[in-house]
Amino acid sequence: MSNVASQNVSLRTLLTLNSNDFKEFVCGWGAAVINVSITFPINKIIFRQILEDVPANTAFQQISREGIRLLYRGILPPLCQKTLSLSIMFSMYEGCKERLFMLTHNRILVKILAAHFAGTAEAILMPLERVQTLLQDWRYHDKFKNTSHAFKYLLSNYGITECYRGLVPIIYRNSCSNVMFFILREQSKELIGMQESLLTSFVNGALIGALTSTIFYPINVIKVHMQSKIGGNFEKFITVTREIYIARNRSILSFYKGVHLNCIRSFISWGIINASYDSLKRIMFS
Repeated sequence: MSNVASQNVSLRTLLTLNSNDFKEFVCGWGAAVINVSITFPINKIIFRQILEDVPANTAFQQISREGIRLLYRGILPPLCQKTLSLSIMFSMYEGCKERLFMLTHNRILVKILAAHFAGTAEAILMPLERVQTLLQDWRYHDKFKNTSHAFKYLLSNYGITECYRGLVPIIYRNSCSNVMFFILREQSKELIGMQESLLTSFVNGALIGALTSTIFYPINVIKVHMQSKIGGNFEKFITVTREIYIARNRSILSFYKGVHLNCIRSFISWGIINASYDSLKRIMFS
């Protein structure tokens, strides 16, 4: 009888977790929509800095000259990618964490593994990030009309593998940043306790997001340079790192070109995401 009761409890637990997974997915999706709509223009300036190795004011002037019509060019891929990415990130993390707790009670190990699995799962959406890179690159403004045109070009001329150019840095970035973000986020929540509000949730996410994004910013630089190319051999992570280092006068600081604006964007972006996610979660789980 005890075994049957135990199995019934396990079944009820799994069903509850599946319901919670969907709610986590919806909360992540909603937070992403709010975030991308607000921060896309800032992200475009940062991208131009990374690609062209120019200061923020020059990148801003370039985008200003292109006009409002091209300001939100390329927003569809990040909108799709971010909404799905954050949905997967939060739902996978919470789902994996709850299930891993059934196997071990080592809280730190569970959080690290759950964050790693969530980050790796996000890499499935990499083709959207790949096309976003091409659409934001001024060298391809006349080559690609929109998102679907870019996808058709890559698939018809190079195949599905070309959509996954730059996969390694994305896995590195997602896995490492997720581990840091979730561990710091939960530690800070424990410190704040019942005093958490919309403001504290924003500040909490903003500070952690800005720190995490700044630490792993060089990986993003390498990723952009990998994905700005079409065709040819798939270069190794270390090879591209060496090329950038040599091309930029052997300066480590060159890998942080645009980091100041990126820090501001991440501060705003992750503050919005964290506050929106927590607010939606309170509504969904009330």
